Amino acid sequence: MGRTEVKPEEVFLAHGEAEAQIIKAKLESYAIPAMLISTAAPSVHVFVMDGLGEYRVMVPHSLAEQARQLLEDDENV
Repeated sequence: MGRTEVKPEEVFLAHGEAEAQIIKAKLESYAIPAMLISTAAPSVHVFVMDGLGEYRVMVPHSLAEQARQLLEDDENV
């Protein structure tokens, strides 16, 4: 049996790990699995400058539209 490939899609660009963790937790509270991707080591960049310290919040492609809608509907995000 073959495995189903799940293609991740970016739904939010956070400016720091704390913001990314909040967004991830919100999505997961709605049963939308999320993962964080960053090009910087968290212990190295505690601030954002020229894209350093940015985190991409990724969800499965099939849930991306639902995730975006949840984030748009929440004025606190």
